[in-house]
Amino acid sequence: MRDHFLLDPNVVFLNHGSFGACPAPVFAEYQRWQRELERQPVEFLGRRADALLGEARSALGAYLNAPPETLVFVPNASHGVNLVARSLSLQPGDEILTTYHEYGANDQMWDHLVGKAGATVVRQPIPLPVTTHAEFVDQLWAGVTPRTRLIFLSHVTSPTAMIFPVAELCRRAREAGILTLIDGAHAPGQIPVDLTAIDADFYTGNLHKWLCAPKGAAFLYARPDQQAWLEPLVFSWGWGPDTDFVTRNQWQGTRDIAAFLSVPAAIRFQAEHDWPAHRERCHELARQTRAAFAEITGLAPLHPDSPEWYAQMVAAPLPENCDPNALKAALYDQYRVEIPVILWGGWRLIRASYQAYNTPADLTALAEALRALL
Repeated sequence: MRDHFLLDPNVVFLNHGSFGACPAPVFAEYQRWQRELERQPVEFLGRRADALLGEARSALGAYLNAPPETLVFVPNASHGVNLVARSLSLQPGDEILTTYHEYGANDQMWDHLVGKAGATVVRQPIPLPVTTHAEFVDQLWAGVTPRTRLIFLSHVTSPTAMIFPVAELCRRAREAGILTLIDGAHAPGQIPVDLTAIDADFYTGNLHKWLCAPKGAAFLYARPDQQAWLEPLVFSWGWGPDTDFVTRNQWQGTRDIAAFLSVPAAIRFQAEHDWPAHRERCHELARQTRAAFAEITGLAPLHPDSPEWYAQMVAAPLPENCDPNALKAALYDQYRVEIPVILWGGWRLIRASYQAYNTPADLTALAEALRALL
């Protein structure tokens, strides 16, 4: 599979989770759309774009088990989170319930918005190591109050690489009349995503990460009964009092839509290359890496050894005397291992991502480098 990707062969690339990597055939489709746009820009954007985007949304809807009219393309999951959050019209006393495991940029956004509105972000502690999904749900639900306006939760977390039981939380929230917004930045392509089964009010996910679409391809899902009050981040020609969710958000002024139109090619590429088998193989590499991290550091893993908690990405604690920035730099500069090492909530964590192009040799290189440096 390595030959299908454009990655530098001299780098042990274990950071697919940050920005993804696009296969050469999908990237070629992306460039074909760009050339077609430039051949006749007025015809392409002015007369063809809506129909082409509709076809791409239909393919994405079939992949995610969601009606196309509930989906709109956005450039990244952060855009989708911002669109919902900034439409909320938070009031003094409102509470946003979330966890300490969320993506840092979204934490900053929530802090900014609640500060302006006089609202509050409640970051419910989830002790590590975690045990069961049922206990996780109970721990998070302990943070619900009569003032809880919305629950914001990652499907697969960025710092700790854990899969959260979002469907059960969405079910409980709906029964309690609380809105849900799920950040699926790391989910589509890494784990099966069935938006109908999850039944969140809003779900946003990146397609340029684990689905391997070109950079700048993501989506926002909104339940039909929650679409009317959403306001686009950019008001343009699609806006109007009687326009629908897709129309209001699809046209954001002149922009390159080639990444959106390449999403069906990414879906086909993975289907043609038996992606479930690659996911299973990558999970096994992640499982072995989890064990290797524990052996090297002597520290307990963050979660049970179960595919219900992690898939192709695994994070592990590092010793307290470890300098994350120095270790990350040394891994790359000395060993050409590209992997994130972060300081998170007092923990020092290293996170390995495995995609179809990775092999056991990459795990060996990582383990040898980490053992030498620590």
